[in-house]
Amino acid sequence: QVHLVESGGGLVQPGGSLRLSCAASGSAFSFYAVGWYRQAPGKQRELVAVMTSGGSTNHADSVKDRFTISRDNAKNTVYLQMNSLKPEDTAVYYCNAIKGLLSYWGQGTQVTVSS
Repeated sequence: QVHLVESGGGLVQPGGSLRLSCAASGSAFSFYAVGWYRQAPGKQRELVAVMTSGGSTNHADSVKDRFTISRDNAKNTVYLQMNSLKPEDTAVYYCNAIKGLLSYWGQGTQVTVSS
């Protein structure tokens, strides 16, 4: 069992930065692939970035060169560094951990980009 808690969301002006954190409890977290997803009002949840247990990453085209996923296995924490934020990045951001058939989600953190 893995419990995920996101933090770091908030209101930021266009062009600003935020760093989201996802703290995980549970054992063997380093063996999980992790990812960030987001869901804007009236839209489906979409993938933002993923990182395998081996450290390989993939970022959605819409956030490439602006967002970076990383993890610190010693702290059981996943991060999403978000730079050059745009109003269209406004959404609830969710953390996900997956291993085989096991998949866990956090409760989400709101990111609002507005002047």
